[in-house]
Amino acid sequence: MTVREIAIATRSDHKLGEIRRILAPWPGLRPVGLHELGIEEVPEEEGIEAFTTFEENALAKARYFAPLTRLPTLADDSGLCVDALGGAPGVFSKRFSGRSDLRGAALDGANNAELLRRLEGIPADARTGRYVCVVALVLPDGAEQLFRGECGGVILEAPRGAGGFGYDPLFYMEEEGRTFGELEADRKNELSHRGEAIRAAGAWLARGLDQTAAGQ
Repeated sequence: MTVREIAIATRSDHKLGEIRRILAPWPGLRPVGLHELGIEEVPEEEGIEAFTTFEENALAKARYFAPLTRLPTLADDSGLCVDALGGAPGVFSKRFSGRSDLRGAALDGANNAELLRRLEGIPADARTGRYVCVVALVLPDGAEQLFRGECGGVILEAPRGAGGFGYDPLFYMEEEGRTFGELEADRKNELSHRGEAIRAAGAWLARGLDQTAAGQ
């Protein structure tokens, strides 16, 4: 079997693991992280996602890392868009709290606290929102592709569940009766914005791999 390495342009171990699980149905694709490729983090990476749309940010990230990885490079920009907040935090989801001194679970906690503060007093039927994910692929020949996924839900008044990351413990899916923080990882990936976008990217890459193999 022909195997193609795909560079995953993220510094988040949680996101890397999730993307690997989503791409598992395509054994011909081997997702590799930036650390595995020996690409050490540098301060200038903080300024890559400086745009106002998910599409622009995802492309900027993939374009930045593609020359460094010399592989097909996949990057995503994801966020939570809350209707009562006019679509905020949106592309600023990771930086919503304004806490540049925090990372990982500590930053997630600060962002969740800020979201709850802004939604204080908003009734349950007005706490609707959606997760959005845009995946960008940049290939070694310079070709680019975009894939988008969305998933609707309700923002709870208190977190539930210890799974997932980001705003997952607050993001409630009525049809499941659970938050993303309570769902099993595989079930979350079936339903999520990232799952939808990554599966579309995986299918596109796999078709290209099949065509390459057929032409040999």
